[in-house]
Amino acid sequence: MRNSLSLSGKQSQEVQQLRHEVASLTLEINTMTKEVRQMKEAMSATTQVSDWALQSVGAAIDLQRSSSSFAMLCRVLWFLCAPPLLDTFVQPDTSPGYCWPFQGSQSQVLIRLPEQIRPMTITVQHTSKIASPLGTVSSAPRDFAVFGLDEEGSDETLLGTFMYAVHKEPMQNFPLQNGIPRAFRFLKLVIQSNWGKPAYTCLYRVQVYGKIVGKKGIGQTCAETVPQ
Repeated sequence: MRNSLSLSGKQSQEVQQLRHEVASLTLEINTMTKEVRQMKEAMSATTQVSDWALQSVGAAIDLQRSSSSFAMLCRVLWFLCAPPLLDTFVQPDTSPGYCWPFQGSQSQVLIRLPEQIRPMTITVQHTSKIASPLGTVSSAPRDFAVFGLDEEGSDETLLGTFMYAVHKEPMQNFPLQNGIPRAFRFLKLVIQSNWGKPAYTCLYRVQVYGKIVGKKGIGQTCAETVPQ
């Protein structure tokens, strides 16, 4: 009788543990499903509209209100990286070392868009660990925030806070807030931390996807532009 009760109690504990594991697994699956859905939405956005952060389409860097490049980095490691130009990350070249390096782990940059744009997604890119000249990605940005600014570049609207994950693909999409019915002429990217490099941080590429607004006014209907 005692053996039967002991066996029954043990089985009950095993059932409870199994239920707990199933619940944890279900939660993990739901989280992964949500992340996959968000990734698909972000990828869909990037295939439907143009990149408005390219210098070739008229985007530019507001040098006066952006942090300076870490020039000393490329003077010391001149054989590993391109000249430390602030506008390298609005260029299509993402070769290893061709990045914007800045001192420390915090910085900001203002991108002047070619037109009034209602941003949908921002893409941030760093090199992979395999392709990195130093064999590490500790200089990659980690936590960052994105703001939209008006024509004068003074009135800021937070569009989202994100984390660039070095264990994922080098090019990562981040959907911006959809509930802001506004277009902006400037986007400000604020890097708040990196992945462990105390001396400097490197930003390889930033892409901005969204809808262009007619020049006659922000209230006009937005028109999506599709890459040719």
